[in-house]
Amino acid sequence: MRLPYQLFIALRYLRSRKRHRSISFNTLISIGGVALGVTALIVVLSVMSGFHEDLKNKILGVNAHLLVLSYTGGIKDYEDVIEKIKDISEVKNVSPFVLGQVMLAKGRSAQGVYLRGVDPKYEARTTVLKERIKAGSFDTLKDWAEKPPLIIGSELAAILGVYLGDVVRVVSPVQEPGPFGIVPRIREFRVTGIFEIGMYEYDASLAITSLKAAQEFFRTAGAVTGIEVTLYDIYKADRVREEIPKVLGPGFYGRDWMQMNRNLFSALKLEKFTMFVILTLIILVASFNIVSTLIMNVIEKEREIAILKTMGATNTAVMGIFVFQGLIIGVTGTLIGVIGGYVLGYIINNYEIIKLPADVYYLSHLPVKMKIFDFVVVSLSAIVISLVATIYPALQAAKLNPVEPLRYE
Repeated sequence: MRLPYQLFIALRYLRSRKRHRSISFNTLISIGGVALGVTALIVVLSVMSGFHEDLKNKILGVNAHLLVLSYTGGIKDYEDVIEKIKDISEVKNVSPFVLGQVMLAKGRSAQGVYLRGVDPKYEARTTVLKERIKAGSFDTLKDWAEKPPLIIGSELAAILGVYLGDVVRVVSPVQEPGPFGIVPRIREFRVTGIFEIGMYEYDASLAITSLKAAQEFFRTAGAVTGIEVTLYDIYKADRVREEIPKVLGPGFYGRDWMQMNRNLFSALKLEKFTMFVILTLIILVASFNIVSTLIMNVIEKEREIAILKTMGATNTAVMGIFVFQGLIIGVTGTLIGVIGGYVLGYIINNYEIIKLPADVYYLSHLPVKMKIFDFVVVSLSAIVISLVATIYPALQAAKLNPVEPLRYE
């Protein structure tokens, strides 16, 4: 396979004569600029993808892909409803739940939380709560005698200063008649487990108890708040949501994970795009280095260009030499940047060298998710910018009059 001669000349032009070593040094600077820009883009986009993916996994680990709710505020014959939901082909698992806001108190410490009552038999198949138990056991929700079991998050346990076996008071904001007038509903629960999701919002504001205990505490008369549904494909949640009223009747409706977290994921998507645009400026700056390097090369190689033209080289061929030269700089810098971005992302992800305050960022460390799509988009962007940067110097070289450089030879 014969390669165009312009490519060989471009490779030769990347190395300059000894008395003009600055040209070669500028070439290295141009390659380094492109490599730095590509590395920065890949790392930042991978971090944004990792943050998005990690947040999604944690949210969907604690919550189901879809919630089935009733306009009446509760589902009484929930076992029959569960059987109908199971008939939908996309449905993987279901789990009934009772949910309400309460206050947990121990001594002088108190914290407002969501109290969720679950059936451990179903819940183990719909969420990751059982897998994230840090102390105690998820199976304590199955059997209890005097005091109902309670599983709380690690941050909540630290706030209240409790551990396994401690008794906490659960206070409902709903008041009821008492011997001395209207009083809040209070019941003691025993801490039988501590979980850690790694997301402060859940670890500090979620408490789990058995379905029966929650029904008794909230006095739902055997009804449940709703039914959690997990799907084989999480991106079909909107389709299943639209089927819920058709399958169960107009009194029921569904809320999928995309609806419940729309603002959060939309903000992350916009932030990722914004960071891509901003960091592309680094590559644009590097492209100016390519322009200056090629212009200096054109000035230095005026005599050689004139000789090529007298030997029959066309303007297009001369342009091709400097286009190839710019592309070589761009492709080389892109390859170095891709390798550097992958290595840096791998180190950040596997060694967790950057820690984050979980109560601020929802995550305990900086996550990285490297996607082929991000690598391809960044690489193509860098190469295209490098190609555009060659146009002006290449045109200047093509316009060169061969008579002037050779007049005094």
